[in-house]
Amino acid sequence: MIPFNHLGWIFKHFGPLIYPHTVRRSLCRFLKPVSNKASVLDLGSGTGIMSELAYACRDDLHFTAVDPAEGMLKFSAEYIKIHKGNAEALPFDASSFEAILIGEALHHFLDVDKSIREMVRVLKNEGRLFIYDFDSSTFMGNALCRVEKILGEPGNFFAPEVLKERLESHGFSVHISQFGYRYTVSAQLL
Repeated sequence: MIPFNHLGWIFKHFGPLIYPHTVRRSLCRFLKPVSNKASVLDLGSGTGIMSELAYACRDDLHFTAVDPAEGMLKFSAEYIKIHKGNAEALPFDASSFEAILIGEALHHFLDVDKSIREMVRVLKNEGRLFIYDFDSSTFMGNALCRVEKILGEPGNFFAPEVLKERLESHGFSVHISQFGYRYTVSAQLL
């Protein structure tokens, strides 16, 4: 397993560098229709990079971060409420969030379908979901998947169309944007 609990400082200072400007712009577009002062969940947040990128677009939103590694969470910005937890059993009431952000974390979830059910549970009606991850159908995405599995991680990487179908089966409408070996998902509960 990757020792995330001991890598917070590295992720805090170097993690944002791997988020291309195209992905950052995609995140800002995703957030435009979100209500003022809405609650947003950064799931598998690590140090809260997705919340920080989202805050740069919308500083009126209320950010909550969930990650199993306290060593990552302690590096989150002061405006982010932090919770130790995992995606398969979120510590929140139903309909708590208007949007969920997942940045390079879905492939670490142990049970992706159970995690998606939890996302559906905590999202409000017509809630929105943004995912940024690596495309396992590309050479680079496949290589990253193999390396993570060697390191003992679940390596739940998806080709965009496969993830699209999985999310649609849970009641989302889904739009995929491809960025080389990376992609974003912009989804909304129907």
